[in-house]
Order: sequence, then C-alpha cells, then structure tokens
Amino acid sequence: MSGSAHSTVLSGARVVLPTGTVANGRVIVDGDRIAGSAHEESRTVDLSGHWIVPGFVDMHNHGGGGASFTSGTAEDVLRGVRTHREHGTTTLIASTVTGDLDELARRAGLLAELTQQGEIAGIHFEGPFINPCRKGAHKEDLLRDPDPAEVRKLIDAAHGAARMFTLATELPGGLDSVRLLAEHGVIAAIGHTDATYEQTRAAIDAGATVATHLFNAMPPLAHREPGPIAALLEDERITVELINDGTHLHPAALELAFHHAGAHRVALITDAMDAAGFGDGTYHLGPLEVEVKEGVARLVEGGSIAGSTLTLDTAFKRSVTLDRLPVESVVQAISANPAKLIGLYDEIGSLEPGKYADLVVLDAAFDVKGVMRRGEWVVSPLAAAAI
Repeated sequence: MSGSAHSTVLSGARVVLPTGTVANGRVIVDGDRIAGSAHEESRTVDLSGHWIVPGFVDMHNHGGGGASFTSGTAEDVLRGVRTHREHGTTTLIASTVTGDLDELARRAGLLAELTQQGEIAGIHFEGPFINPCRKGAHKEDLLRDPDPAEVRKLIDAAHGAARMFTLATELPGGLDSVRLLAEHGVIAAIGHTDATYEQTRAAIDAGATVATHLFNAMPPLAHREPGPIAALLEDERITVELINDGTHLHPAALELAFHHAGAHRVALITDAMDAAGFGDGTYHLGPLEVEVKEGVARLVEGGSIAGSTLTLDTAFKRSVTLDRLPVESVVQAISANPAKLIGLYDEIGSLEPGKYADLVVLDAAFDVKGVMRRGEWVVSPLAAAAI
C-alpha cells in the first residue's frame, strides 16, 4: 500500500479520536499515513460493528513469541516484535534486564541498529541500577548503585536510542543519575525501589517522570509510611506504568491508580518476556531461569514473578470489560500517553491526519480483528469486505 496513488477508506466503525468516539466514523489511509481526504479512486473497507483505535504503544517489553530482547540475534528480536504487532502493538520499546555493564553496552548496540531501521522505537534499561531488596527477577550479584558515568556509558552505547532507565533513585548516585538522564532527554523511571515518600519526592524534583510498574517491586502503601506509591500517584509530573494481566495487580489497585492519577497519567504496559504469545514452558530472563505455568512467569529459584506473558490486546480488553474503564481512557493509556512520553506523539498515538497509519480493528467483544502498521495490514480484518 505504501506509495500507492490510491487511498483506502475504513468506514462504518466506531473510531476513537483524541476528541472522543465517532459512531459510524471513517479513517482514510493514504500510503503509510492517515489522510484528511480520499482520492476518487479510493477503495472502501466496511468495518461496521467494529472499533478502530490507534495502534498500541508498549514502552516496557522484554520479548515475546519465544524470543527475548535481552539476548539472541536481531532475527530473534524481530520475531518477538512481530508477535506483539499481531496483538496490536505497532510501536515497542525493547527492555533489557540486569547484566554485566559491558554486555549491556553491546546489547544496546544491536538494539540501536533495530531502532535506526524503524523496527523498534528505542531501548529501556531496566537494571542494573536497582535496589537488591526489591530486585524481583534481576540477578542480585550483578546489581550496582547508580553511577552517572556508567549511565552515560549506556546512553552512549545506545547511539541515540536510549529512551528510559529504571533506577532505584534512593541509592548513592541516584539523584545525580536522574539529573544526567534529564539533561540527555532520556526518561528517568523510579522502580525496583525501596525509597521513602520523601526520597521519591526528591527524585521527582530531580527530573524523574515515570513510575516503573507501579505497586510492583516497591514498598506497599501504608498509612504512616506512604512510601513511593503515594508520592508517585499524587504528582502530576509522573506517569505510572500498570501491568493489567490479573496477576501483577488486583483490580482495586488498578482502579485506585486510574482514579487518583487520572487516565492522562497512566501507561498500560506488558513487561512481557519470551513466553508472551507463545505458551507455557521454561525460559530465561537474562541469566535467570523462568518457569511459565498457566500463563504466569516465575523464577525457578525463589518464585518471584518474572515479567508477564501479557500482550496489550489482552490488557485493552481486560481494562474495558472486567475493569469497566471507558474505551477512551484505555486508548489514552495504551496509545497516546506512552507515545507522548517517548517523544513520538507527532507521528503515532492517535488517529489524526498526517500521522502514521497505525491502528487496531476490534470487534464488539474487543478482540483484535485487524492490525495496520504504517499503512500495511499486519493482520487483515477478517470481517472486512473490500468494495
């Protein structure tokens, strides 16, 4: 479709725009972009009874389709990317896990090449600068205090592809590392942290803007020691990541976050590992062995939750049907907000003329029936009939 003189009109669906949902709306695709008007030769695809929403944007994802973003070849990474695209994620940040610093720098080089090719949208470094007492599925003997010089080494190794670092900002060097990241236009995310309320506030003031998988790998909310959760929820400068897979969060915790932060400050993520879209079995997350049973990933040693097997279409459906969140709020959290955070909202994240034609077609039950990325069908809508 790219480069075609003809446009395609997707008509009859409920179209979710930044201004609200349009019943019996239409989206015009011209080449790889959304257009404001159609050519006379346009073909029409009838999507009556469906929804059209912007392509999903996942800013925290370690792999899928049996492939890991933290190890393996470029082909392995692409296999994982394709798996998530088939589930509606048209833009994806590849997340690493804790490893040797030189190894992480080499990994950044490979992921930077895929970023330059447009296959992924950048790199998220999760570890090694995290707190051992909140390590989750990270190898403890490889953890280290945040060191601005080492953070800078990874930024340089990413050749402009570094988008986010998760840090335990209460550790020595944490605040200076946050300031360094802010100076370089890289997101500083607070996570895998044992920070107090006051320490978290200091990190936000230093320039942190994201809470890595809020509630998970941090002290719980307590009435005398509110800890990081209260500080992160109350501050308008923070966007909170949420993993809505039914395992990481109780529905009441999800509701609390949406209610207190507001949909404009939530980013739905997967935190997916290799098994996403693939199945149960034994996997590796970095150097650690993971057993996936009934879709739940846990470390073989210790039993900690080790990422998820979530895809964003499942998170979308769950948010709308089980959690009863408005479709428009879910679209904001799963597309617009992460696109804004990673600096790509002028190209993706909403269905507006001039942006890439990245979109997802959902049926009335909110199951994926079509996925388009840059004007090309990744999944062709089964119910669509070209006229």
